[in-house]
Amino acid sequence: MNQVFPSTTASPFGRKLRRARGAKVPVTVLTGFLGAGKTTLLKRFLESPEGAGTAVVINEFGEAGIDDALVRSSADETVLLGNGCLCCVSRSDLQETLRALLIERERGELPDFKRIVIETSGLADPSPILQTFSTNRALGDAFYLELVLTVADAATGVKTLEWSSEARKQAILADRIIISKGDIANSEALRTQLRALNANAEIIEAANGAIDPRSFTEPGDSERNVFVAEAEHSDGLSSFVLAPDKPMAWKVWLRAMDTLMALRGPDLVRVKGFLSVEGCSGPVVVQFVQHLAHPPVELQAWPDGNEQSRVVFITRGVTEHQVRDLFKAIAALAPGK
Repeated sequence: MNQVFPSTTASPFGRKLRRARGAKVPVTVLTGFLGAGKTTLLKRFLESPEGAGTAVVINEFGEAGIDDALVRSSADETVLLGNGCLCCVSRSDLQETLRALLIERERGELPDFKRIVIETSGLADPSPILQTFSTNRALGDAFYLELVLTVADAATGVKTLEWSSEARKQAILADRIIISKGDIANSEALRTQLRALNANAEIIEAANGAIDPRSFTEPGDSERNVFVAEAEHSDGLSSFVLAPDKPMAWKVWLRAMDTLMALRGPDLVRVKGFLSVEGCSGPVVVQFVQHLAHPPVELQAWPDGNEQSRVVFITRGVTEHQVRDLFKAIAALAPGK
């Protein structure tokens, strides 16, 4: 965490159908718990030839759309469905969004697309989405659900599956499971746990977001039970956004996050966002999952034109007030402040 990650361009940091389906649009549902690496895999897919002509619907848990901004530059059309989890509050919004994509494409307001990827919130139970495609006749006339793709994190996935009913549901409902971060953690225990939850899903591994792009498009063979009971959200999770008005000294960010990880690492379910750092022209992308800190990377430019820091914290029992006070105290103690 205390070593910056040099980038090469920045200053301090750097399928085939099994049967005819007419003109229906195939849909891939991409799910996986917070921090598993869904957005990295999706971005790589969108940048591949197989990903051309893909429309993306993204749902996040948190007040700021970080993943939306990271993916938007690669997708023909990205739609953020708001602050709540897709499984709880957005089933009607999902239907309206999919219809709107078709209408706007027919009018020529959107580029033509041949596929849709729905990236769910890391806290989402995907079964209501599957139920929607199974029971909504209007959607069934225009779309077909081709694949449920779940990403599981080798570094923290075993413990996450133990305490999170949502993560277990995501694994149970998957046609295909991608194990991420196998290059930094042994994946055998996770693979065993996933196989116990879902004996039929294909399990493959990705390293640094690299997989065969056809993993997003080739259909899965497992049988899904779309009427698995919906799980309640895990107790104690809260979300807030840290959005300081001015650029932050990198050493203040480092010390504050080091302290948070040392004292409350298991309760930092996910920290992710864009940070405006003193001396950097572009934003620094920061990501943390519990005790795991991803190397920071400075982008050459802000992806969405908004140059204010916004870092989403999803925590268990760590309040916004506590985090803000910690940053304030460390900034006050830093030399030259």
